[in-house]
Amino acid sequence: MSPQENAPGTHRPFLLNQPGEAKANEDCEWAAPGDRPILIPTHTGFIMVFLSRIYTKGGDTGETGLGNGARVPKDHPRVTAYGEVDELNSVLGLLAAHCPDAPETALLHTIQNDLFDLGADLCVPPAEGEDPALALRIIEGQYLRLERAIDRLNEHLSPLKSFILPGGTPAAAWLHLARTVCRRAERALVTLMQTEPVNPHALIYLNRLSDFFFVLGRTANPGGDVLWIPGHSRGI
Repeated sequence: MSPQENAPGTHRPFLLNQPGEAKANEDCEWAAPGDRPILIPTHTGFIMVFLSRIYTKGGDTGETGLGNGARVPKDHPRVTAYGEVDELNSVLGLLAAHCPDAPETALLHTIQNDLFDLGADLCVPPAEGEDPALALRIIEGQYLRLERAIDRLNEHLSPLKSFILPGGTPAAAWLHLARTVCRRAERALVTLMQTEPVNPHALIYLNRLSDFFFVLGRTANPGGDVLWIPGHSRGI
């Protein structure tokens, strides 16, 4: 299907404001349907076709558009939740830029893509009776991949004898920052779930992801963990 064939008035447009499809960047604003990128579902997933312009002035009054077309304040809990996910993805971008030799770089890149999926998921409230084939949602397989990685990495780590202080190598420090931002995103999602429907797999994914960052942070410190010594500084 070409973009022209998918245009409004010819076929049902798979636009980002349709149920089950979404934008994922916190700062992307749309003023009119023609400004929205198009997602075309294929047998391998969704293809982003175009983004015609970046600023539309649609958010100048403090509102933004969700993926279903609804307008909400920019401090709405749903916007906060996918904004935190966007920040987490940016932290991983900094990790990749500053620590290209960090462990599990291929998996970290996959996680960045997962986080974009998660942002897309969160900015479209689940619709009753939505078609799973058209819904871009976090699925079980995405956090099962994390569980397998955690188990594989943890096999080579010694049991912890204290809590860990963030730091050590630069990669470990960035991973601990990612872990804490991930926990903040998880808390924002819990807040959202108190008032609105959310894909339950989204919360599980973030919970598992913070555990993965913790284990990978330990892996990134081959010289050993930086351990907390309770009360060590009280007499200094």
